[in-house]
Amino acid sequence: MRILITDRTHPILQTLLLQAGHEVVIDTSLNRDALLDCLPQYNALVVRSKIIIDRPFLDNLRSRFALGSLNLRCIARLGAGMETIDTDYAESLGIRCLNSPEGNRDAVGEHALGLLLSLFNNIARADAEVRKGLWQRESNRGLEIKGRTIGIIGFGNMGSAFAQRLQGFECRIMAYDKYKPAGFAPSYVEEVSLAHLQEHADVLSLHVPLTPETHHMVNSHFISNFSHPFYLINTSRGAVVSTPDLSEAIEQQKIAGAALDVIEYEDMTRDGLDMEHLPNDFRYLLNSPRTVLTPHVAGWTVESKEKLAKVLALKIIDVLSQ
Repeated sequence: MRILITDRTHPILQTLLLQAGHEVVIDTSLNRDALLDCLPQYNALVVRSKIIIDRPFLDNLRSRFALGSLNLRCIARLGAGMETIDTDYAESLGIRCLNSPEGNRDAVGEHALGLLLSLFNNIARADAEVRKGLWQRESNRGLEIKGRTIGIIGFGNMGSAFAQRLQGFECRIMAYDKYKPAGFAPSYVEEVSLAHLQEHADVLSLHVPLTPETHHMVNSHFISNFSHPFYLINTSRGAVVSTPDLSEAIEQQKIAGAALDVIEYEDMTRDGLDMEHLPNDFRYLLNSPRTVLTPHVAGWTVESKEKLAKVLALKIIDVLSQ
């Protein structure tokens, strides 16, 4: 089988695929049109986010080549999020869609905990102040996780990894996941309704995929249903949160603070922000002392880079062997 890799990956991905007897071609220069031209030569495609594999892409592929002559068996995305691939349509065409959330679940769980600690203890702000020669102890008095209620929405790989790391803090952990049957959580996590979570949570951590259902899930209406101000952590996808509504909620102190590893205005195809054209609502977050921002690195560790590639390689090998 021939496999095309279109983005940077850990070498173990290529190594495992070669060891399984497959031919591997790495070409990170391909754009959308060039990929359409060469894709019929391959049985598997490995992507990240720079090329959107949407329905028009797949239809274009079908119009250029009779679907029956296509040998494409699977599209594999390095990472967890699949919003850059129209998975339903691809699967309907007989193309398996793969990802590797098992590879960076530990990294995301640890990073979410780090964001929470940074929020509660003003770590980022205090660090910046000390570097300026300021020694503001009282204004940087922190909070303790112990005794507080942490709410998790989405209890898959990432949400469960975050919960696992909270155990030693003697806090109350509750989880809501509408797509899991009862009994999904371990004994140290309470399975609750969304309304119950909004009634009791002091902290909300988001671990959901970006879908039409979750787009702007956290909006002014959602926030108003919380019984008291809470802290927000988002390591999922930026567009799960409405940035204008988040900025307003922080300004009105309905949200006590927010730690965001993902930004609604992030360009997934170029790994960055267009700083010249950012709207005012995000500029408010940039200047707020009650926010902590990181550049989509929650799942971005030395260890996860290898694990993501290894997990994906094994899944590709399995599909191509069928």
